[in-house]
Amino acid sequence: MAAGDPSTTVRAALVQAEWTGDKESMIVAHEQYARDAAAAGAQVVCFQELFYGPYFCQVQDDAFYAYAEAVPEGPTVQLFREVAERLGIVMVLPVYEEEQPGILYNTAAVIDADGTYLGKYRKNHIPQVKGFWEKFYFRPGNLGYPVFDTAVGRVGVYICYDRHFPEGWRALGLAGAQIVFNPSATSRGLSAYLWQLEQTSAACANMYFVGALNRIGIEDLGDNDFYGTSYFADPRGQFVDGTASDQAAELVVRDLDLATIDEVRAGWAFYRDRRPETYGPLTDL
Repeated sequence: MAAGDPSTTVRAALVQAEWTGDKESMIVAHEQYARDAAAAGAQVVCFQELFYGPYFCQVQDDAFYAYAEAVPEGPTVQLFREVAERLGIVMVLPVYEEEQPGILYNTAAVIDADGTYLGKYRKNHIPQVKGFWEKFYFRPGNLGYPVFDTAVGRVGVYICYDRHFPEGWRALGLAGAQIVFNPSATSRGLSAYLWQLEQTSAACANMYFVGALNRIGIEDLGDNDFYGTSYFADPRGQFVDGTASDQAAELVVRDLDLATIDEVRAGWAFYRDRRPETYGPLTDL
């Protein structure tokens, strides 16, 4: 199919939300975001990193372990399986996962449009710096870089800090990803410049679509200023119809023409010209 053919176009949505003050109201708010996305014609929606909580990694407090749930057996994933089936929409749900007591991950569950749980991605790269004390809360992921066959195509997930590591972006591309979602919680002073550079570069280098989304606002656990500016980047590294606000919650809905992937790859043969036999030092060091 050629680019511009309606049959190759996926309408996709990102949610950048403010912390409402408690888990229950965050879940209610995101149920409404899902309904709004479906009403706008979206076929897939992704929520922000740790979507039903505050970004508690600004502090180190074991009270926040209580936010963790089993995946997929826990109540939040089960609820949104029902929502996905009812709305007929693919959902990417970034949650706090408890595999067993004391073994916790920063995880995204992927739900197909019929409510089927397809699997999960566990964040591989875990920071431990001021305002982002994530090693206190999460083990590094151990599931690799899975790509999920969904009703809208092949979907991958790469969570927040992961984006600084180009190897994972490429692994997702080699596995056939067409859309990679990058749910995040990133602060204005730390990374605002990189925010509009790294994911667009990853989209271009790997020639697929990237959905980059960030939460919004200053929460009561610290002074991180989450600045939204969520966007989709196309396989040429260009914004798809601009970015979201840096000041307010927003539902971002954009049309992604997946035929663009083949068109771009026909012109730029990055995958053909790889030299994996020369990359040994990347894993030897």
